[in-house]
Amino acid sequence: MQLGRCLFPTALEKWCRLRYAGTRFRKDADVERLRQVITTDQIQKRVKELGRQISDDYKGQTVQVLAVLENAFMFLADLVRALEVPVVCQFIKPKYSRAASGGMQDVMEIFFSHEPDIRGQHILLVEGLVHSGVTSDFLMSDLRARGAASVKLVTLLDRQAARRVPLQPDYFGFLVDEAFLVGYGLGAPEQTNRNLPYVAAAG
Repeated sequence: MQLGRCLFPTALEKWCRLRYAGTRFRKDADVERLRQVITTDQIQKRVKELGRQISDDYKGQTVQVLAVLENAFMFLADLVRALEVPVVCQFIKPKYSRAASGGMQDVMEIFFSHEPDIRGQHILLVEGLVHSGVTSDFLMSDLRARGAASVKLVTLLDRQAARRVPLQPDYFGFLVDEAFLVGYGLGAPEQTNRNLPYVAAAG
């Protein structure tokens, strides 16, 4: 189910797709070439802390959790198990495509895993990594426009130095500066290394 559309300048859309193009991983470039940035133990400890904080904030309420694919899937799985409030899980998939008019702008379409019930609900948007903030900002604005009672954002990783919109997550796990990260749901351009239990950087 399509959520909405957002028009981007071509340069920004290209940047969203190719921001990691300068660092490529061949399929035979295994984890030996990676440097751990955040360990498994650090991640699990922080996720439990976030779970307690979010549970306190949503006490007595049901949370509609919307995870942005693909980066957030592993974080979501651990986070919802750390929550002590009722949870409804859904998934969102952003897709970038060329505008039908052939103009200089491209279209971002957002697809839900199934038709959401947004009006009057408390929405928690889950990201694996917030970079520019453009997609998260668009999603949160659209969800509010659809009548959500509240919309908050939680991300495992927050690269604030790369922000292109004035967006501040309500909850975050770790601040990061590395240009290219993989593991714990984050993938290389070839979609490898998402299965790693830690977060790693090239080199």
